[in-house]
Amino acid sequence: MNGENTHVLLAVEAESYVEHLRKFKLREIGKTEWGRQHENIEKLNMQAVLNASAQEDEFIKDFIISCGKSEVLVHDLLLTEIWKEKIFTELVEMEFEPKTTFPIYMVLYHEATVVNLLETTMFFRETCEAAEDHIIDLVDYCYRKLTQLIARAENEEDEEEEEFDISQVSTAGANNMEELEKQEKKLNFEICIKAVSLLRYITDHLESLPLSVMTRILNTLDIPILLVQLVETPPWSRRKDGKIYKFIDSKWTEVSHQDSLKITKIEGQVWLALFHLLMDQSCQQKYDINSTRKNSILKLRSYLTEVMLDQIPVLVEMQRYLEHLSMMDPPAASRDLILEQVPEIRETILRENDGKWKSIARKQAKTTFNPSESDIRAQAKRLADTYNFDALEGLLTEPPKCALCGAEASKRCSRCQNEWYCRRECQVSHWKKHKKACDLLVETNEKLKAMGKLPA
Repeated sequence: MNGENTHVLLAVEAESYVEHLRKFKLREIGKTEWGRQHENIEKLNMQAVLNASAQEDEFIKDFIISCGKSEVLVHDLLLTEIWKEKIFTELVEMEFEPKTTFPIYMVLYHEATVVNLLETTMFFRETCEAAEDHIIDLVDYCYRKLTQLIARAENEEDEEEEEFDISQVSTAGANNMEELEKQEKKLNFEICIKAVSLLRYITDHLESLPLSVMTRILNTLDIPILLVQLVETPPWSRRKDGKIYKFIDSKWTEVSHQDSLKITKIEGQVWLALFHLLMDQSCQQKYDINSTRKNSILKLRSYLTEVMLDQIPVLVEMQRYLEHLSMMDPPAASRDLILEQVPEIRETILRENDGKWKSIARKQAKTTFNPSESDIRAQAKRLADTYNFDALEGLLTEPPKCALCGAEASKRCSRCQNEWYCRRECQVSHWKKHKKACDLLVETNEKLKAMGKLPA
């Protein structure tokens, strides 16, 4: 990749977007100003991913630090999490029938955008340090997501999921609210995956963070044991009809038995997080390994095969440590008095809105998520500029027109998904004229997917 095709934003634009990031109230979610900030954060996220992939100057991370916006992003993440838990649930229960479900989907998707941006930028120690006391709130967020992954893995009745298709989010009412519930579950799975990576980066930089962060990770939340459970019952791996599937690059992929032994990125993140939490000398001094914890941690030995060690050689050191641990008890953990910090952002939001969930949901159903047709069209245009999603035609209430005769159309080109037709005869007649544009659109979309600007 070169500099000409790896920019969603220029540095000066990105700096302006970061400077203007602000905290919103729960009742403001979905409103115009919130929507504009969502679009800006999405563009910042795209640019951060592109810079990381191309190993270019990661100026998004620098601006977040210099402008002191880490707390704003963490607040935004937790605010959206609470909106999903409290307000979205109320909207579903009241059988809300919106003109279009896309604005609600954008709120659901916002959590994925913010957690992805944080995951990308918190690879760096200085970004974790810049989060200061609010890293505790982020640790607790990751803990909640890990517990959701474990609950999912242990639920044998978990429904089979199809790959997400944004075109399913359209203009119908109640039935599509049900569809949104399904899409929310799929989105949340990907969000949980990102949270595992985010946690791993935090564990990478524990020595630079307040001691209370380490104490909370190890003894208050006991995250090492959660990671052991994820190794034992990985939710990103499953068998069906004698075939093995793994969740790779945001989709379920069939793998051969031989390839199933290859470590995926998310599996590697779990093992590296465990390595830091069990092998770091400071962690060993602080982690109180009682008999229950010891028995759980020793289960890792059976997974440290030669194939595993060949792929992550550093785990050889952990293997030796576990063998040593099996033969004797570890020394008592340090009992130094530490003033424990507690997460504040989530609790503050919950306290401010306690008892108001129904009233906020009713008001948003009446105003925020009941836009006029002109508002829908304006939002569609802005979102199209941000995402370039072909499915955004569904936001418009006017039916698409046939590219040849202009009649109402219900079919579209299966290759580029851009031109609409009323019948096959029109599509065949128009193909000679459409072919060049179709080839160009397909080629462009493939490049965008490879760059991370569009979902694969």
